[in-house]
Amino acid sequence: MISLFHRLKETNRLYILLIFSLTTILCVTLVAFRVQYTANVTFVFLVWNIFLALVPYMISTLLVLYHHTVKNAFWLWLPFVAWLCFFPNAPYILTDLFHLKQRPGVPYWYDLALILFFAWNGLMLGFASMMDIQSVFTTRFKPWIGWTISIGSLLLAGFGIYLGRYLRWNSWDVISSPMHLLHDIATRVLNPFHHPQTYGVTLLFATFLLLGYILLIQFAKVYTRK
Repeated sequence: MISLFHRLKETNRLYILLIFSLTTILCVTLVAFRVQYTANVTFVFLVWNIFLALVPYMISTLLVLYHHTVKNAFWLWLPFVAWLCFFPNAPYILTDLFHLKQRPGVPYWYDLALILFFAWNGLMLGFASMMDIQSVFTTRFKPWIGWTISIGSLLLAGFGIYLGRYLRWNSWDVISSPMHLLHDIATRVLNPFHHPQTYGVTLLFATFLLLGYILLIQFAKVYTRK
């Protein structure tokens, strides 16, 4: 634990981890307050969703901290696959805005703020973990590989959002129901004209994520040069 603390401090990640901890606590507190006030568990599922969004960030953090100890770069692909399975959970929370509607006992603005806090937190966790992954693969391989992985992952995240929101698949189904999941994926890949919604949702969300990520990278470059 002490070694992990020092590694976080050496890589200037301690404060980022602290901020993400605070934003996550804030999200959970908003839900807890709502449950206490209304005696209704309407948005408790968001707590689980934000936990799933934390998983890829935890994986990418460990990769950043310890990838240098992996002598054979080939073994980096195993944690990457695990990361990729969970990565869409982070931006997926954006689609929880679908649940927003006027409900008795709670101001509409409160529910809007609550979901936006979760969505923003999930998106930032996703972008942060994406930056970690790109950094690791750029360091261990080449910059173009890092960018290829980033762009490919964001495109797949758009598809993952579709699978989660409309087909109700989740990351655990990769292990629990792999054949059914592969069947649904293959059906839509092999019959694109029969599933326009699949490609519409995938491309729109992937474009949104890609542009947002590139913009964040450019912001980081601008302000680190000053």
